[in-house]
Amino acid sequence: MRKPGPWDLLLLLMAIDLTQYCAGSHWLQIFNIVILEPGMLEARFIQVGYVDSIQFQGFDSKEPNARMQPRAAWMKQEPPEYWEKETAKALSFSLSGRRILKYMMSANKDKNNGYHTLQEVYGCNVANDGSFLEGHYRLTYYGYDSLILNEDLNSWTAEGEVGEKFKTYQEQGGMTESWRTYLLGECVERLLRCLDLGKKTLLHSDAPRTHVTHHVRPEGNVTLRCWALGFYPADITMTWKRDGKNHTQDMELPDTRPAGDGTFQKWAAVVVPPGEELRYTCHVNHEGLPGPLTLKWEPPHTIPIIAILIGLVLGALVVGTVVIFLVWKN
Repeated sequence: MRKPGPWDLLLLLMAIDLTQYCAGSHWLQIFNIVILEPGMLEARFIQVGYVDSIQFQGFDSKEPNARMQPRAAWMKQEPPEYWEKETAKALSFSLSGRRILKYMMSANKDKNNGYHTLQEVYGCNVANDGSFLEGHYRLTYYGYDSLILNEDLNSWTAEGEVGEKFKTYQEQGGMTESWRTYLLGECVERLLRCLDLGKKTLLHSDAPRTHVTHHVRPEGNVTLRCWALGFYPADITMTWKRDGKNHTQDMELPDTRPAGDGTFQKWAAVVVPPGEELRYTCHVNHEGLPGPLTLKWEPPHTIPIIAILIGLVLGALVVGTVVIFLVWKN
């Protein structure tokens, strides 16, 4: 079995990030990733940009003549000047990211053998009318948060001695105002531009496919799990009710997760006493549905034994009658 590497960890972190900021109607996120592996003379730099769950552009320093490339068909509408500008920005981020990684390795007294990873994540949310909802920035080293821009976009939260040093650098170098200006301005403008270019893809909604499963637990109780699959966008509400009243006891509601095909999936589970399953209903609300959906577990249809016996007896009588008639006729 292949040993997980730093890229596996970063893909996991990206999957988590792509579900953390689903509260807004639409959101844009940029991932700057620096990876230094054993034997590499220079760290690899990767930048990927997402609108909602759709990757719209990407850059990889490992590629020959590395340039920013469109990752969504609708981004090919952008002129050559846009790609030249984005390539220059990616190269600038590559240089600064490598410097930060070297500083992190030195400050943490890491040896030059082994894997070293640095991740910078930033983006913005807008409402359906295009108004700004929130912005975020986070710098992580080895998957651990080192520096986070607070929700007010005016202050920082640092972790550890290295994080504190970067906080001081950001504050004294005027970077706080720079990030605030970017998140409130250029980030929102880019997001709205993407929504316009990719409206056929980004401004649609897919209703969830729903069903309820039934699983008997070892101790005798029953787990009812309500599933919502293949929906878009990610905003969805799932609740359980008992006799028409909200039921949160022993309920599991994990985060919404990308399905890997541009849609999302989610489930809500509740533990119930055996024999009381039909008292529980699952309620799903999503913009792709014509209205709130109510589901319950449907027990498998079984035919009573007495009905089977009656059917066998009637069948035998019919067959016997036909045989007697044929014999009489002959």
